[in-house]
Amino acid sequence: MNRVATSLAQQPFALLRELEARSRRHARGLPQQVEVKRAWSGIAFRVAGVDLVSDISDINEILDYPQMTRVPGAHAWVRGLANIRGTLLPILDLAGFIDGRLTTPGRDTRVLSVKQGEVSAGLIVDEVVGLRHFFEEEHTGELPRMPEGMQGYLTGAYRHASGHWGVFSMARLAADPRFLQVAAHG
Repeated sequence: MNRVATSLAQQPFALLRELEARSRRHARGLPQQVEVKRAWSGIAFRVAGVDLVSDISDINEILDYPQMTRVPGAHAWVRGLANIRGTLLPILDLAGFIDGRLTTPGRDTRVLSVKQGEVSAGLIVDEVVGLRHFFEEEHTGELPRMPEGMQGYLTGAYRHASGHWGVFSMARLAADPRFLQVAAHG
């Protein structure tokens, strides 16, 4: 290779080195790195004094306590049938089903409309607290204090500044044969 050809071949490389040097002199630094945390969201509610949360996708609607018609021959926790925009929805007292103590309706009492497969129901709860977001590191296997009958429906819990929230599984509830048996025996 002659001298002229070598000089031309090195020029692009020299130009790239000069551009790199200029960039480094005028660089302001890298942007601050922000740690992205994975979060889980759910609807928070209270039943029998226990703070619970269910996956947001498990709750179709939050209803005020509706007018309903009693169902003869049903368990006491089956409060009745309500007409919700032309659809009959069984209204079931979640605390009554779990530990036998029926909820006394008050101004904060709400009904969670849920659908799990073929099972649709309105679940009476003491109150709905609202939407809650939890980070993965807040998840714990330690369950909050609760009636013994409730434990089988929980899949874990979250410890958060706002409290200790049990994760209530609507799928487990809907799969329980006792929950599906609404007729009182005897």
